[in-house]
Amino acid sequence: MKKTLKNTNISEATENIEDLKIVGNGDTFQLLFKVYSEKEGWMKSTKAMEIKNVGCLVQVTTQQGNNIAESLVFVPGVWIIDDINGGKKLVKY
Repeated sequence: MKKTLKNTNISEATENIEDLKIVGNGDTFQLLFKVYSEKEGWMKSTKAMEIKNVGCLVQVTTQQGNNIAESLVFVPGVWIIDDINGGKKLVKY
């Protein structure tokens, strides 16, 4: 089974994955950074979910073929803003 690695939000995933099912807000976590190679079958991404006036949950995902590693950490006192590269970044309040 070939995986689609290029999606960066639910709108793109809906276009690229024929049988995608979504429950809740699929864009709750905002993409901070992503790099991938569909040809080589690998992907790394960092996403964050802002908890207003508290901080952010940050999720890091690494995928190599069918092997996936993820971590989740809470970062207090930060929020998500746009960065100069068209992505997003975390900054202190």
